Amino acid sequence: MIEVEHIAKRYGKKEVLRDICFTAKQGECVAIAGANGCGKSTLLSILAGTLRPDGGSFRAFGHNMFREPKERERIVGYVPQENPLIPELTARDNLRLWYCDSPYDMDTELEKGVLAMLGIGDFINVKVSNMSGGMKKRLSIGCSVAMDPPVLIMDEPSAALDLLCKSAIRRYMAEYKKRNGIILITTHDEQELDLCDRILIMKQGVLNEEDPSLRGDALLSKIM
Repeated sequence: MIEVEHIAKRYGKKEVLRDICFTAKQGECVAIAGANGCGKSTLLSILAGTLRPDGGSFRAFGHNMFREPKERERIVGYVPQENPLIPELTARDNLRLWYCDSPYDMDTELEKGVLAMLGIGDFINVKVSNMSGGMKKRLSIGCSVAMDPPVLIMDEPSAALDLLCKSAIRRYMAEYKKRNGIILITTHDEQELDLCDRILIMKQGVLNEEDPSLRGDALLSKIM
C-alpha cells in the first residue's frame, strides 16, 4: 500500500499543489486527470523523487520514500513524459544499463517476458536517435520496470502514440495490475481510464476523488 499525505509545492507565490492526500493498494490503477498545467506532472515528479516537495510525506510498504532513496529506487518505477534514454545507444545497450542489477535476465525478458510484451525485440538494435516516439516510450517503460518495482508511476505514457503502441502499453498495464502492482497514471486516454479503478481530479492544486465511470462531457465538466 502507498500513502501520500499533505504534499505541497510552490513556485514563488504560486501554490501548485495544496495538501495532496490519497492512498492506493496493491492491484489498483489510480488515474490522475486534469487540465494541462494543473500540477499533475509536478505531483508525479515529486513522488518519483525528481522534484522536492515543500511539505508532506510519501510512504510505500512501510518505507519513507522521501528519506529512503535506495528503497524508492527499488519500490518505484517512473515513466516520465520526456525521453530519459541515451540517444547514442541502441535499445539493447540502454536496457543493459538498467538490467545490470535486475533480478531478471534481459534476454529472457526479450524472449518471453515484459520486454517481449512491449515488442522491444522488434527494434532491439536500433539507436534511440533513430526511433519513433512509440519505440522510445515502450523502451522507457521496459527500462523503468527492470527492477520489478511494486509501484509504477506513468506520466501520460501513450500521448501522441499510434494505436499499436497504445495497445501494447495498455496490455502491459493490465498484466502489471494482475501481478498486484500499483499504477499511478496521468492520462487523457479514455481506454486507459477503463483500466483504472479510481479517478482523482486535479484542479487548482487540489486533488479530489470522482466516480471512476465518468467519461466524455461528464468527466470534462469535473476537470474544467
